[in-house]
Amino acid sequence: MNIAPNSYSSTRKRLMAAVASLAVIGAVGAGALATGTAPVLADAVRVEAPQVPSFADVVERVSPAVVSVKVKAKIQPTADDGSDDQNGFDNLPDNPQLRRFFKEFRGFGDQGGQFGMPRFNHRNHGNGEPRPVAQGSGFFISEDGYLVTNNHVVSEGSDFTVVTNDGKELDAKLIGTDPRTDLAVLKVDGGGKFTYVDFADDSKIRIGDWVVAVGNPFGLGGTVTAGIVSARGRDIGAGPYDDFIQIDASVNRGNSGGPTFNLNGQVIGINTAIFSPSGGSVGIAFDIPASTAKQVVEDLMKNGSVQRGWLGVEIQPVTSDIAESLGLKSDKGALVSSAQDAGPGKKAGIVAGDVITQVDGKDVASPKELARMIGAYAPGKSVDVTVWRNGKNETVKVDLGTLPSSDKQASNDDGNKQAAPAKADTLADLGLTVTKSENGKGLVVTDVDPDSDAADRGIQPGDVITSINSNEVNTTDDVSKAMTDASKSGRKAVLMQITRDDSNRFVALPVGKG
Repeated sequence: MNIAPNSYSSTRKRLMAAVASLAVIGAVGAGALATGTAPVLADAVRVEAPQVPSFADVVERVSPAVVSVKVKAKIQPTADDGSDDQNGFDNLPDNPQLRRFFKEFRGFGDQGGQFGMPRFNHRNHGNGEPRPVAQGSGFFISEDGYLVTNNHVVSEGSDFTVVTNDGKELDAKLIGTDPRTDLAVLKVDGGGKFTYVDFADDSKIRIGDWVVAVGNPFGLGGTVTAGIVSARGRDIGAGPYDDFIQIDASVNRGNSGGPTFNLNGQVIGINTAIFSPSGGSVGIAFDIPASTAKQVVEDLMKNGSVQRGWLGVEIQPVTSDIAESLGLKSDKGALVSSAQDAGPGKKAGIVAGDVITQVDGKDVASPKELARMIGAYAPGKSVDVTVWRNGKNETVKVDLGTLPSSDKQASNDDGNKQAAPAKADTLADLGLTVTKSENGKGLVVTDVDPDSDAADRGIQPGDVITSINSNEVNTTDDVSKAMTDASKSGRKAVLMQITRDDSNRFVALPVGKG
């Protein structure tokens, strides 16, 4: 290869410069090694950004107040042969893995999202000793050992043990339960003074507030999860006083009865239920509000039970159609479907068809709210109940009774469940075919047009129409007159009282063409 002289000279100069540079670098490196000084490196990447608040301080203070609750009960012996038949497994395929799965998870989830505590397979142990039936969580609310948990955790038990945060196992006795709110109180005697927590004012809780749940999921012991308040006032159909706080902190089986804290270390609610298609946490959990729990717990500690006021009426929601049929401006309130014979409401003059709109001047938004309002009063309390009747408000004074231990339903001894005469009349505008009741009170529905408004609203053959717009109905002419009167008064619907299975309800039907 030929290189021009000028190019050769230039190339030689560049090579010499490179060699000189390497010699300098080598000298520097040798000097650094000789003196023990490391070469200077670039700084690591650091990002200055807002930090997520830590829950460690809250957890450190409240954890000693949270306990695991172990429940035992005396179990009736089963067959000595140890077969699975009496445990309900006789129809399962002969597959050991499948049978093991059902044994381990039997009783775990209740329908509708309730926490099911782990249930254990009760074979014949032969000695009659109490055996484990459930486990959950709880928390101390007093220095002398009172603690709160769920009723569904302890309801099947006879012996109770609490395990503290530091691993101590202490015997506890059951002080009282309240199934309607799913709360229970236990008491630990001995063991010195206990760390305890207070209830928060849950009225100040806002959607989006941080919360921390502490409990005993799956029997693992003290476990902490965090999230936010997702919603307020949830009604999940668990009981008559549903008013749950919804949170998205991870809550699972075994968390039942455990507390949810705000960042001040106060209890805002008690973990009670989850919504879960899979059986595990999907971020939808429900807490009994602190305000509800505090009052119930105080009653249980004082009396061992909860005494609530009782109005003695059956109620149903006021729909927009019902409001229209009664001339109400809104669909608020609770419609009385029947007043029980021995109830305080009937004694005070409340009748079927009344809409309860206020109690002691406080608006009633729904049947659930009415139940909570009345239940908050002590038995014997005198309250002013405002009802909408015949197009105007009336106020009656009611001396509340004591809520019975089991819910009573009004009985209807009108003898309406009679065989209907053969002759039937058609109410074409309503899509109904009816006959007179044998006792002359009401009209028995014998057929319902499946494409009618009556069918859409759930009217069925066998139902008895007893009144329309508070007027008794015994003939088809009574129905026609009620429809005509409603039309003349400008109403678009009529309120029909229906009796089915000895209970009453109201249905609003649009006024027919005629």
